[in-house]
Amino acid sequence: MSKMSQMSAMDRIKSLLDENSFVEIGACVTKRSTDFNLQEKSVPADGVITGYGTIDCNLVYVYSQDASQLGGSMGEMHAKKIAKIYDMALKVSAPVIGLIDCAGLRLQEATDALAGFGDLYFKQTMASGVIPQISAVFGTCGGGSAISAALSDFTFMAKEESHLFVNSPNALEGNYIEKCDTSSAEYQAKSGLVDFVGEDELDVLSQIRNLVSILPTNNEDDDSYEECTDDLNRLVPSFAAFVKDSAAALAEISDNHVFVEVKREYARSMVTGFIRLNGMTVGAIANRTAVFDEEGKETESFDTVLTTGGARKAESFVSFCDAFNIPVLTLTNVTGYEATKCAERGIAKAVAKLTYAFANATVPKVNLIVGKAFGSAYITMNSKHIGADLVFALPDTEVGMMEPKAAAEIMYAEEIKEASDSTAMIQERAEEYRKLQGSGESAAKRGYIDNIIRPEETRKHLIFAFDMLFTKRESRPSRKHGTV
Repeated sequence: MSKMSQMSAMDRIKSLLDENSFVEIGACVTKRSTDFNLQEKSVPADGVITGYGTIDCNLVYVYSQDASQLGGSMGEMHAKKIAKIYDMALKVSAPVIGLIDCAGLRLQEATDALAGFGDLYFKQTMASGVIPQISAVFGTCGGGSAISAALSDFTFMAKEESHLFVNSPNALEGNYIEKCDTSSAEYQAKSGLVDFVGEDELDVLSQIRNLVSILPTNNEDDDSYEECTDDLNRLVPSFAAFVKDSAAALAEISDNHVFVEVKREYARSMVTGFIRLNGMTVGAIANRTAVFDEEGKETESFDTVLTTGGARKAESFVSFCDAFNIPVLTLTNVTGYEATKCAERGIAKAVAKLTYAFANATVPKVNLIVGKAFGSAYITMNSKHIGADLVFALPDTEVGMMEPKAAAEIMYAEEIKEASDSTAMIQERAEEYRKLQGSGESAAKRGYIDNIIRPEETRKHLIFAFDMLFTKRESRPSRKHGTV
């Protein structure tokens, strides 16, 4: 076991699954290679425990690498055991959970070990979009194992005990681990690779159970629904106060305030996660302009713009929801794009991919405009123009090309120059523009917004909307796949 690990491979499985539900498969399998005198070393289960069990009575397949056996390194039979688990999971359409603590390729088996990694990558690719794949790093996850973790839908790390890297921190030119630990959970969470970070191993296992309980078991049979014990008509008086911090706003409208935030530390101006509405799992994407602490004080603020990281974060989440038939909700408050030299390197492509993800998704899609919605950035955020089924707006929202004041200054530039009181004229023209072309009401008159709702009634309107859209079916042109 790795130096900082506290639990054995079997202990992790037992803590993750329902009590007495685990059934081991391939317990007697061990290495075949005799090179470098490997026949003289006993490697029980070839360093990985594989099998199946249940989480909240839902079937899952699991493998747990045993770092006490050759460092949990992946050899030929080690890889074949994991591949077998994937084959079985695909046959019965159940999630796969990998508990990773691996020193990497088993050097004594070289090409056989490489073939094992290749087989695992292929199985993960075939399973993508069919069954949920979850990886949790408890010790070392380096090199090829890091690629496997990245191929999963969701990746967890323990805060102190785990290390994830393609190249170790000390192998990076000009760096060493004490200077910048690029393998740490904190670093990988901020980079966007890791979705969830737990305080310790037990916390990670508990978070995995919580995530599995809210996800569909596969892309066809949905067991993620649960009976709603919250009031379907519950008013949310605090919603308007929380719209800046959309993570808090989503928790307010969700059944029993359930909100599972994904990639919390990455691109924090964009929020992604799962809520429940009338027992139904809904994927939520929201612009965020502030973070509030438990006392309601603002601790962090963001501009109302789409960033490259935010677009990438939202795009991958929308794609996951669409693959597993999870309805999508957006809370929109955006005025444009991040304007920096660094952002210009990739923001056009990132926003294009987000636009494509929303337009391509065939699941029920609802958009709620909670602040400003300007320009093509607004179009990208699940607008009716790219396929949203229903669009709502709160009172006093602004929807249009740009800020009314800026529009007035452009449209009436000559008149403003000649005016005796240019400030008053700008204000007058800006208000006129807002009423005619820049308000939620003007957009609603044109059919671009379906209803303007009171903030406290947000929850019930969204429940009614998703209930109505439950049987939505949408056909698209025949094609192998898009290319964006």
